[in-house]
Amino acid sequence: MIMKKLPGEPYLAYQNGELCLESARLSELARTHGTPLFVYSQAAMLGALAAYQRGFAGRQVQICYAMKANPALGVIALFAQAGCGFDVVSGGDLDRVLAAGGEAKKVIFSGVGKTRSEMRQGLQAGIGCFNVESEAELDVLSEVACSLGLRAPVSIRVNPNVDPQTHPYISTGLKDNKFGIAHERVLPTYVHAAALPGIRVVGIDCHIGSQITQAEPYLEAMDRMLDLVDAVEAAGISIEHLDFGGGLGIDYNGDTPPDAGQLWAALLAKLDARGFGQRQLMIEPGRSLVGNAGVCVTEVLYLKPGEQKNFCIVDAAMNDLPRPAMYQAYHQIVPLQPRADATQVWEVVGPICESGDWLGHDRALAPRQGDLLAVLSAGAYCMSMASNYNSRGRAPEVLVDGAQSHLIRRRETIAEQMQQEQLPGH
Repeated sequence: MIMKKLPGEPYLAYQNGELCLESARLSELARTHGTPLFVYSQAAMLGALAAYQRGFAGRQVQICYAMKANPALGVIALFAQAGCGFDVVSGGDLDRVLAAGGEAKKVIFSGVGKTRSEMRQGLQAGIGCFNVESEAELDVLSEVACSLGLRAPVSIRVNPNVDPQTHPYISTGLKDNKFGIAHERVLPTYVHAAALPGIRVVGIDCHIGSQITQAEPYLEAMDRMLDLVDAVEAAGISIEHLDFGGGLGIDYNGDTPPDAGQLWAALLAKLDARGFGQRQLMIEPGRSLVGNAGVCVTEVLYLKPGEQKNFCIVDAAMNDLPRPAMYQAYHQIVPLQPRADATQVWEVVGPICESGDWLGHDRALAPRQGDLLAVLSAGAYCMSMASNYNSRGRAPEVLVDGAQSHLIRRRETIAEQMQQEQLPGH
């Protein structure tokens, strides 16, 4: 069969007729740990991080991994050891960062619905900044901080009304999105924040969406954000750091997002031209660090040819890989051991009792019962959104480093799923 370019190259490649991640044979890992199985490349994640680091050479920048993309403790620990901070969106996220060795002072707490409990948790841990998303949230955060005798460090998230040209479910910077404070309300919100006793203004934040594959939306959003910085500072309120969020896309199916280093060279040139080049900068990449570092290995259970569709039924499902069902997302699906058989067109589907349980439509494959397939670009927003639908246990996760592999999450059992439940009267 003719193979497309594999997202994840050079870390993902066929070696002697076997699909390998780094030097680890995926078929061997599947035999050891069973399927479905998620496998991540340490070198791919550090390589993606290095592209950002090269782009920021000589600048004051804190890279904060947006851990909602993949919150595995082993992944968080890898980025913590590489010097990253973290963008969290819940108290549970913060607990994970601290458990994996991340530093609280390098944590940014984002999200539109922070609870008082989460605010207290962040303040008591000593996090670096809250990205505030509404005027009402400012008032509550000030109240909570005052009750602890503290002042909350705050960056206000701007909604610049910029179209990121991505899927509507992952667009966050348009007027009809729930995120951030409307462009025209930003200056009065900063004036209000500066007057609150429990608030210390430290920055400004903007995040326009995810899986962005063009530079233009970033450049447009940056211009609008810098205009606001000028206005806020003219009102006597200093801005210590500029946070430009994340959202850079990856290659799922021939997508061509800009290289992280090249993108930031263009953005830094604009910052320099406008006199902001020496400011402290923050960014929050997630998908672009982990997405193409991961694959999901799955076994072909049954082949079910039909008059209108041929169904290739595998043991991975929408509870393991929710993106196709949720976003109609495309993931390449390839055999671990390709053969020269003629291909047919197959619907690759899972065993869950939903018509929406599909992993790939109209795929040219030559599968046999018992074959192993790899669903590519599965490092981001797969295990992080996995569920127990149909009482299915979540899959194990393995981190590979060269030829070595480390189990970083074991397969979930039904006993573990039920341990928080009890029968009435017991």
